[in-house]
Amino acid sequence: MSDSIAHPEAMLASPRCGAKTRTGGACRAPAVHGKARCRMHGGAEGSGAPRANRNAWKHGLFTRGAIAERREIRLLLGEVRKMLEGIKYG
Repeated sequence: MSDSIAHPEAMLASPRCGAKTRTGGACRAPAVHGKARCRMHGGAEGSGAPRANRNAWKHGLFTRGAIAERREIRLLLGEVRKMLEGIKYG
């Protein structure tokens, strides 16, 4: 029988992963020995993105500029709708 099964309290007392889940809570998996993350969140050897990862920016849809541009377009469309309503019933 393995040590972790024979002594579950050792695993329960181990430090937990510091990553956040999609729901905003903390990951509850045990951290890899000597690291702050579990094996799924970057504690395993060779895991995670490379330094200066250029693959993270795929399309630019959520850059500050793109978000600001969409916000400005929405404002302009709202003004045009109001103007059209005034012409239609005015």
